[in-house]
Amino acid sequence: MDLSKIPNIKHTKSDNFFLLSGPCAIEGEDMALRIAEKVVGITDKLEIPYVFKGSFKKANRSRIDSFTGIGDEKALKILRKVSETFNIPTVTDIHEISDAQLAAEYVDVLQIPAFLVRQTDLVVAAAETGKAVNLKKGQFMSPESMKHAVTKVTDCNNEQVMVTDRGTMFGYQDLIVDFRGIPTMREFAPTVLDVTHSLQQPNQSSGVTGGRPDMIETIARAGIVNNVDGLFIETHFDPANAKSDGANMLNLSHLEKLLSNLTAIRKTVNEI
Repeated sequence: MDLSKIPNIKHTKSDNFFLLSGPCAIEGEDMALRIAEKVVGITDKLEIPYVFKGSFKKANRSRIDSFTGIGDEKALKILRKVSETFNIPTVTDIHEISDAQLAAEYVDVLQIPAFLVRQTDLVVAAAETGKAVNLKKGQFMSPESMKHAVTKVTDCNNEQVMVTDRGTMFGYQDLIVDFRGIPTMREFAPTVLDVTHSLQQPNQSSGVTGGRPDMIETIARAGIVNNVDGLFIETHFDPANAKSDGANMLNLSHLEKLLSNLTAIRKTVNEI
């Protein structure tokens, strides 16, 4: 994938990894702009190509009373404002075929959720918008099988495709990252490691997904050492009170130190 073809992405000649980061869900305009401003400041300083992430709606929820969004177009307009305010690209996930064209009017990258990556009509709808497509690897899929998902995008004459690993579910309430999958998937497309979702602990008895945010740097370091092209890190200034996925998000106050450490590791890896 040619990052330079994503509008407004910065530092496209950098040897650093690129970053998809932001809140799990768009909760409001102020929070989105506040998070984006902080991350832009950090990534500009560290020369990390940056795409702001925020879900305009959450369709995969454990309970019917879970937060799903503030309204589709309202959230999408906030994503557009983030892009225009900071001159950065944005990414959001889609869940239905009708979402593809709607979201494509507001964002630069369309993301296919892991549970839906085998849904051919959804993948094709995203590809046919001409936007870059981020395919989340299904928790139930092997790295090798993602080649077919990538091919669905490229068969639509869209070469702007990346794959994101978010862990594999081997047990009932945990996810494991198999780092052997990174070089395998990099043969098909640029590969991103979703650090924070890989540390989810789903299917808890409370109906609220748990997580291990204390392991974020451990997983991220391993990804960088294994030459992952990009990182996906959800972050929030108050994870404990976030309306979605707070249990595994990184506190925004820790992001700069984490990215500084990871940039130093990438520089060392590049010199080997």
